[in-house]
Amino acid sequence: MADTRQALVDAARALFTEQGYAATGTEEIVAAARVTRGALYHHFHDKTDLFRAVMEQMAREVAEHLIDAELSRPPATSPDQPPADAWDEVRDGLRAFLDLCVVTDDFQRIVLVEGPAVLGHEAWDELVARHGSNLLAEWLSRAVEQGRIAPVPIQPLTRLLIAMISESSLYIARADDRSAARQAMGAVLDRLLVGLELPAS
Repeated sequence: MADTRQALVDAARALFTEQGYAATGTEEIVAAARVTRGALYHHFHDKTDLFRAVMEQMAREVAEHLIDAELSRPPATSPDQPPADAWDEVRDGLRAFLDLCVVTDDFQRIVLVEGPAVLGHEAWDELVARHGSNLLAEWLSRAVEQGRIAPVPIQPLTRLLIAMISESSLYIARADDRSAARQAMGAVLDRLLVGLELPAS
């Protein structure tokens, strides 16, 4: 049963990326997944429910990719070593996300473009909170505590950064030369982020 569900998610993901949500019919999905129509409705209420599962999986994959990148950092070599610089971790995570945007099509179309339109902004906000903004807010709070960035309100800052990286992702995805677009967007984003930093004491 798990294999059948995953086959439906995988087939829907490919079709939604290529054609968009509205242009993709459930008959196409079950044919691509090589399952029956009954199997689709056993696992999902309707096409929208299946879309939600696809979007959830993709957001989780991106979050796990970025978290894995942070976990791969060299561990502290002694108990006296100062804690990791949260602001550096935030900026490294944003750079890793922009790098990911160069090689992904499905994330931009399904999560950023189609997601809010199909599921509404409440569902979008919930997804972002689960897989992005809560973690980002935690890192930003640590950066403030460490005196690395100005003590501005965390929630507005988090929302603003999420919006900036979402737009950055779409800009890169739509560019003829994604690598060049990523470099240009990265330079602009870095310059904006410098404005939050406090002078070294």
